[in-house]
Amino acid sequence: MMASAFDIHAAIAILRAEMPRFSKPVIDAMGETHTPFHILIATILSLRTKDTLTGVVAPRLFAEADTPEAMLALSEERISELIYPVGFYRNKARAIREICELLIERHGGQVPADLDALLALPGVGRKTANLVLTAGFDLPGICVDTHVHRICNRWGYLRTKTPDQTEMALREILPASYWKEINGLLVTLGQNICHPTSPRCSACPVAALCRRVGVERSR
Repeated sequence: MMASAFDIHAAIAILRAEMPRFSKPVIDAMGETHTPFHILIATILSLRTKDTLTGVVAPRLFAEADTPEAMLALSEERISELIYPVGFYRNKARAIREICELLIERHGGQVPADLDALLALPGVGRKTANLVLTAGFDLPGICVDTHVHRICNRWGYLRTKTPDQTEMALREILPASYWKEINGLLVTLGQNICHPTSPRCSACPVAALCRRVGVERSR
């Protein structure tokens, strides 16, 4: 699962300096001004949906309902209308109402700042739960999506097969001071430079450190 030494300190330092020239991932940007409830619901909306669309749809939904109580006042059909055309919008509308019901029933209408309690909510996986903790509550957590998983393995920092394995491996070897920011940095890198296919290695600020594991062609 673990790979040999990769200079993660140098990589993080470079990305801290270089990534601010790109737009922040939408959930990270929301974490600066929005509530944990907003972060939770927006993250649900963002699954299998591009940031550009999430950034339009989430504010539209919150303009009509920005608390669990207000969300339950909307029908599932109305939520579906508001969040269309995000991926799986009907399923997400149903999950949003179920989440709001449980937040009221179990947590007094508040989003819990606890990983296990978040994972017990419908449609909430480890990526979503960790992002709520880090972006919503400024608590330690490692949010691993496809970008973090792909890039850590491409670098040669890890050898893992799934995002969940990557999260567990990072919990063992990644310095705690990098936990909260690694998702934002690597999502930005992945969206703009380190693409799944044909990454822009010639423009990558960490190219000199990267082992390009699995990269068959690049630009």
